[in-house]
Amino acid sequence: MVRVLGIGDNTVDIYVDQGVQFPGGNAVNVPIMMKRLGAEASYLGCIGTDFLGDLIRQALITEGIDISRLRVIAGPNSWSRIRHVGGDRVFAGSHPSLRGDYQLKDEDFRFIAAHDLAHSSVYSRLEDELSRIRAAAPLLSFDYSSEYDGDYIARTAPHLDIAFLSDARGSDDQAEALAHRVASHGPRIVVITRGSEGAIALVAGKILRQSVIPASVVDTLGAGDGFIAAFLLSLLAGEDIQTALGKGANHAAHVCGYRGAFGYETPIRPGQPGLVHPLPTA
Repeated sequence: MVRVLGIGDNTVDIYVDQGVQFPGGNAVNVPIMMKRLGAEASYLGCIGTDFLGDLIRQALITEGIDISRLRVIAGPNSWSRIRHVGGDRVFAGSHPSLRGDYQLKDEDFRFIAAHDLAHSSVYSRLEDELSRIRAAAPLLSFDYSSEYDGDYIARTAPHLDIAFLSDARGSDDQAEALAHRVASHGPRIVVITRGSEGAIALVAGKILRQSVIPASVVDTLGAGDGFIAAFLLSLLAGEDIQTALGKGANHAAHVCGYRGAFGYETPIRPGQPGLVHPLPTA
C-alpha cells in the first residue's frame, strides 16, 4: 500500500453566512482524500491551541491519519472566511497563523523519506524548505492553486516532480503555454485545472486533455483537492496519465456532492474568530 504525506497548510473554512465551518486546507485535504481512496496517509503541520486547531486535529485522528509529527503551537489556528453570493463561494479574509513555524529537523526529513510521495502547496510557506523536502521525498507534488507568477514559479518549480496550477480564465493556448513554462523549470508532470473547461496535463512535451465530469453540485469547496488526490493515487498505482486525469475528474465531481472538503460540519460558536466579514461589493 502506498504511503503519502501532506506537509504544510491547514485551515478551518468558516461559512459565515450559513453558521457552520469545516476543517480543511490543501495539505490536509489531499492526504485525507487519498486515505479514503486506499492509501496510508500522514500529515505534518502546525495547529493552534484553540478549538479550531482541535477541530483539525480530531478530524485527522478520526480519519486515521498519522499525526506523529504534528506541531501544536500556542495561539490561534488558521481560518478562512467564506460567504456565498448567488451560489458562488467568495473568500472574505483569512488568518494564516502558525503556517511558518515548522522548524523542520533531521527526524522530520527521515519521516518524509518514509513516504512514497509528499504533497504541499503555495499556502504552506515552505518555499525555503522545498529543496530539502525534495531531497528526502521520493516524489514531491505541489499545488500552486491560482497564486503564482513567473518569479514564484522560477523559485519553486525546480524542486518539484508534479505541479498543479489553476487557470480557469485563460484560453487553451494560454493554459498550454503556462504548462510549458512551468515544465521548463523541471517538473516532469504539470497539470492545469481549468474550471468548466476541464484539465490538461503536460508530460514529456505532450498535452493530454480531460473534460469535466457532470456533478450534482452541493458545494465546490475541495473539488480541486479531490482531483489532485485521485490523480496522484492513480499515478502511484502505476496507471497512465490519461487514466489519472479521468480519475481526478471523477473524484472532483464526487467531492462536489457534499458540504465541506471532506465533511465534519461544525456549528460556528458565538464570538469565535473569523465571524466579521466585509460587505459584498456591487
